Amino acid sequence: MDALITFALVFLFGSAVGSFLNVVIYRIPAGLSLLHPPSRCPKCHTRLKPYDNVPVLGWLWLKGRCRYCRAPISPRYPLIEALTGALFVAAFWLGGMTWATVGYWLLLSWLVALAFIDLDTLTLPNVLTQSGLVLGLAIKFALPMVQGAPWPSPIHSLLSGIVGAVLGIWIFDLITIFASAALGQTAMGGGDAKLAAMLGAWLGWQGVLLSGFLACVVGAVVGGGAIALKLISRRQPVPFGPFLAIAAVITLFWGEPLIGAYRAIFFP
Repeated sequence: MDALITFALVFLFGSAVGSFLNVVIYRIPAGLSLLHPPSRCPKCHTRLKPYDNVPVLGWLWLKGRCRYCRAPISPRYPLIEALTGALFVAAFWLGGMTWATVGYWLLLSWLVALAFIDLDTLTLPNVLTQSGLVLGLAIKFALPMVQGAPWPSPIHSLLSGIVGAVLGIWIFDLITIFASAALGQTAMGGGDAKLAAMLGAWLGWQGVLLSGFLACVVGAVVGGGAIALKLISRRQPVPFGPFLAIAAVITLFWGEPLIGAYRAIFFP
């Protein structure tokens, strides 16, 4: 029973973070402040009360409509809140209440925001990819100290993040150059390489290689399926950031066994 209460509290905390991420996803591409003005209805501009902003449950209670003007509220808001809450629970379930889990929560928050911004605008804002990279390197350096582990040392951990970041941006810059030459059009935006660098800072060089491979697989399956179903055309730009985010989540949760299986198969 205590475990269920703990997981419920973690979910509520994560969904509250997801509520803030909804603000980030909307306001950063629009160049608006994250703090002012306070949350309000986009239709009638009435300032929302705290009880209107209860994550997930508030939308259900209001039946998906503004309390004041009855304009419909997109179901994407509670979905992002629930998604963030579920990711926080998954990270907590794997790592317990540790500083590493707090770091995972930060990375997951950045990934959710970046994935949905890319879906909306086909851009990955520098303010998020660059701050995410710096935060990842800081976490890499600090975690060995707060965990008290003899290995890796803070310096070795930081160097792993730096190598991962450099490798990530180099690989995706090369992919962009060759793919654009082969297709005769821009194949990938510069923000994707910066996101790869951010992932390298958090996940290290092995993690960013695995994430890049998984992102290409997921992107090929989803993009190929969408083209086959005629949902998109072959020349239509498709945001790659969400595929990188999905791949990073897979790497975060299952990267070690996947890398271990690869080594066992090819380097027995």
